[in-house]
Amino acid sequence: MSKQRVSYFFNPDVGNFHYGTGHPMKPHRLSVINSLVLNYGLHKHMQVYRPYQATVQDMCRFHTDEYIDFLQKVTPQNMSSFTKQLSNYNVGDDCPVFYGLFEFCSMYTGASLEGAMKLNNNDCDIAINWAGGLHHAKKFDASGFCYVNDIVIGILELLKYHPRVLYIDIDVHHGDGVQEAFYVTDRVMTVSFHKYGNNFFPATGDMYEIGAESGRYYSVNVPLKEGIDDASYWQVFKPVISNVMEFYQPTAIVLQCGADSLAGDRLGLFSLSNKGHGECVKFVKSLNVPTLVVGGGGYTLRNVARCWTYETSLLVDEQISNELPYTEYLEYFAPDFTLHPELDAKAKKENCNSKQYLEAITKFVYDNLKMVQNSPSVQMHDAPGPAIPEDAKIKEEDDPDVRISQDLEDKMVEAKNEFYDGDKDNDQEDIKMRE
Repeated sequence: MSKQRVSYFFNPDVGNFHYGTGHPMKPHRLSVINSLVLNYGLHKHMQVYRPYQATVQDMCRFHTDEYIDFLQKVTPQNMSSFTKQLSNYNVGDDCPVFYGLFEFCSMYTGASLEGAMKLNNNDCDIAINWAGGLHHAKKFDASGFCYVNDIVIGILELLKYHPRVLYIDIDVHHGDGVQEAFYVTDRVMTVSFHKYGNNFFPATGDMYEIGAESGRYYSVNVPLKEGIDDASYWQVFKPVISNVMEFYQPTAIVLQCGADSLAGDRLGLFSLSNKGHGECVKFVKSLNVPTLVVGGGGYTLRNVARCWTYETSLLVDEQISNELPYTEYLEYFAPDFTLHPELDAKAKKENCNSKQYLEAITKFVYDNLKMVQNSPSVQMHDAPGPAIPEDAKIKEEDDPDVRISQDLEDKMVEAKNEFYDGDKDNDQEDIKMRE
């Protein structure tokens, strides 16, 4: 089997936003991950893009015009004149107003949208947007640190070309916003593995939430108890996804890789290691279906950075050293400076998921999947054009004082032999010709 082509989307500004002092969501983690990806040399095995920035029109493919208009206008300075809307749209404590809020949403959403387009156009087999994965945002309001649901917008783009899209969510929290968006359709199957019970946020995701109307049996929930470890997670993940693939036969997958399911997360209550979390990513990759990979939760910054860097290496099929490379953020990883640190005994919680409990959930899911109309299809229709027109990235006239405009630079994809190492180094070829 030939190596899968991977596209990676990263805007250098996306890590500069700040939700506010003491808030657990830290966009800065994205800068740390990108630095590790570059310093491990993983960028050499992917096409790297500065992503498109989503417009109001793009966001309104799912969200209401009034809600997006509010996100565009509200700022920390003028908040007091939006008191009613702040309450209506659930913006405040968990989802604060911060500087550049709309721009931040535009960056992470545009990257998921462009990733979906590249998959549709067969420009890549896997598209990675670690800035995305904000799965709680609803049509009318913000929720759980999420304002615009880039996943739903990415899936809507995939549906232009794909009859069936599978959404898989391994965040510790239930993927409620995505499930709600597609609850009454068989075109998207949502599968969420999450902590459930004791009012754990968002307090949805019971295994009896199975979809409605045309979408009945197309919502799959795997409610898990506190402290699940690698072995137990794998006991339920592999059979559930295998059964889903057999019955649903999706033509595209969106994988949300929330890293708050790792042991020691500031908000999560699971006990997964990087390798256990990565095993799920590796398994989905092995299915060999066009896949959009997005981030999500993850609130212990160094753990998120390690996890998504490791998963990037899995997606490009490159083994990387356990010893972290030198980066400007190296001190974050003290005292061990390793990719796979030993799990702290204090960070691990007792696993409350018995083998019998996990077997019962797996059987329940399997029985429901048998009710699914085997791989639903859609009638022939003209696919709408791509969401991003060819000229969308040309925002302004080229500056005559700049040798290469930002737009031209972004369009340049470096040839594989441009990197100065290995046998394919240009200089090496010159030396051979002289000999």
